[in-house]
Amino acid sequence: MTDALPRIRLLPKTDPRPIRRGAPWVYANQIVMDRRTRSIPAGAIAILEDAERRDVALVAINPQSKIAARILDRDAKETIEADWLARRLKTALDLRERLFDSPHYRLVHAEADGLPGVVIDRFGDVAVLQPNAAWADQRCEMFRDALSGLGMPTVYKNASGRARALEGLDDESMLLSGALGDALPVPMNGATYLADIVAGQKTGLFYDQRPNHAFAQRLASGARVVDVFSHVGGFALAALAGGAASALAVDASAPALALAEAGARASGMDARFSTKQGDAFETLAALAGEGREFDLVVCDPPAFAPSRQALDAGLRAYEKVARLASPLVAKGGYLVLCSCSHAVDLAAFRAASLRGIGRAGREAQLIHTGAAGPDHPQHPHLAESAYLKALFFRLLP
Repeated sequence: MTDALPRIRLLPKTDPRPIRRGAPWVYANQIVMDRRTRSIPAGAIAILEDAERRDVALVAINPQSKIAARILDRDAKETIEADWLARRLKTALDLRERLFDSPHYRLVHAEADGLPGVVIDRFGDVAVLQPNAAWADQRCEMFRDALSGLGMPTVYKNASGRARALEGLDDESMLLSGALGDALPVPMNGATYLADIVAGQKTGLFYDQRPNHAFAQRLASGARVVDVFSHVGGFALAALAGGAASALAVDASAPALALAEAGARASGMDARFSTKQGDAFETLAALAGEGREFDLVVCDPPAFAPSRQALDAGLRAYEKVARLASPLVAKGGYLVLCSCSHAVDLAAFRAASLRGIGRAGREAQLIHTGAAGPDHPQHPHLAESAYLKALFFRLLP
């Protein structure tokens, strides 16, 4: 089978050792990009050779992408077919079943789970598949069948990922199998969240913040809480489950806030829950102008720096969030600032946050630094997989 596969070769200047030791990507400028290589269809499986024509790995190739080859298997004699995919998915499933009592989690976290460019979130017997690389997009039926065999008969393909455009893929989402009804209930940290698989953001719910919700919950007993950029009530509902006196969820999306309200009702906490629709920056300023104070203020914005080109502007935005949020924190209260920007490392995010707090005239203790949960494992050779940062500050009296 491997004899029929096309072969691509590393340039003589490209050291193959990092790839053999686990690096998951090969860039276009590391490969001999001759006419033959450029003619290989995007998504095809190929054998990667070093400059001496020795096999290095089995890869998925996309000559039109900056990431020209993604490592699928370091055994070049493997075959990328149904059994191979079922084994990869079962390995990912084994970890999540050990970690979680309920079948609600990120099942596949792309390269970190050996399935490059692929994200799968599980909602009970429903799987939401994001095939953000050409090789996976061409094998959606194979993914569907494998997921069905693992107890997820309903599979929805979400094609909204920004990375798909970089791979030359379309944005057409579709139901691959089963049936979908209303928003799905998801139990987490003592609250019930509602995930809209079809019309919601990303896959419908952000599982990555689960441990940070839990840490914020420990600070929330008896507290007045405001959750800015709340989506479907992430931190707010967790805080209420932890005994918060009240929680205000702020978001620009009316449908997201409607789901948050439905989640509060489903959790039996709606009497302590309220929402406010509007621009986050304007709302932070307005709340401060009203003299409002909260014991726990959380800001979990979308990625302000999705690429290195947006880094400077993103850091200014994070600083602004910290500056506007700090005046809302009661003396001795807590401020939680989050970033999901791949291009912003922890040190830069912490520095921007502290600049904003300082510009607001507040003094802070950093009491905890959080990351994504263990269903979002980090690839040791891919800094981008450690994208989520959560900083927990206590603002001194």
